Amino acid sequence: MSSMAESKVTGIIQSLNGLEDNLDSLNSKVAEMKKQLSVKAQAEIDKLVEKTREMATKEAEVIINASKEKANAESTKIAQEGETKLSEITSRIDTNFDEAVRHVVSTVLKA
Repeated sequence: MSSMAESKVTGIIQSLNGLEDNLDSLNSKVAEMKKQLSVKAQAEIDKLVEKTREMATKEAEVIINASKEKANAESTKIAQEGETKLSEITSRIDTNFDEAVRHVVSTVLKA
C-alpha cells in the first residue's frame, strides 16, 4: 500500500509541476500581450496627437486668415477715411488760400 500511496503522491506532484509550468507559460503570454497592447496603445496615442496637431494647425490658419482679412478691411477703411479727410483739408486750403494771401499782404503792407 505504501508504493501505491507513493505512486499517487508522485502523480499529484507531477500534475502540480505540470500546472506550475502551465501557469508560468500563461504568465509569460500575459506579459507579452501586455507589451503588445502597450505598444499598440502608444502608436494610437501618437496618431491621435498628430491628428490633433493637424486639426489645431488648420483651425489656427483659419483664425489667422480671418484676422488678416479683417485687418486688411480695417486698414482699407482707415486709408479711405484718411484720403477723404485729406481731400477736405486740401479743399479748405484751396478755398481760403486767396483770403490768407490777402491777409498776409495786408499785414506786411501795414508794417
